Amino acid sequence: MRTIAAAIAGSLLGIIIKPQADQANTIGITILVGIIFYYISHIIAKKMAGEIPKDKKKKLVTNGIFAFIFMLFTFMVIIFTVLNQHIV
Repeated sequence: MRTIAAAIAGSLLGIIIKPQADQANTIGITILVGIIFYYISHIIAKKMAGEIPKDKKKKLVTNGIFAFIFMLFTFMVIIFTVLNQHIV
């Protein structure tokens, strides 16, 4: 589920970011959108989990974070490249 949220966020970022964009703005937008989508996926995961023990609830926050980051950047780069491949 988190990888799907990351794919959606990465695709959105690939569309939003323009080739002439400032690098600082691009990094800020990427971090902000990533945090928003990760938080949304966390809320959905908590609702899906229901009643689980407290020790497993803490792990719910960090579970899948590296897959999320990897998919976010992968989809961002792929969509950005497909949309802007005519610029060389």
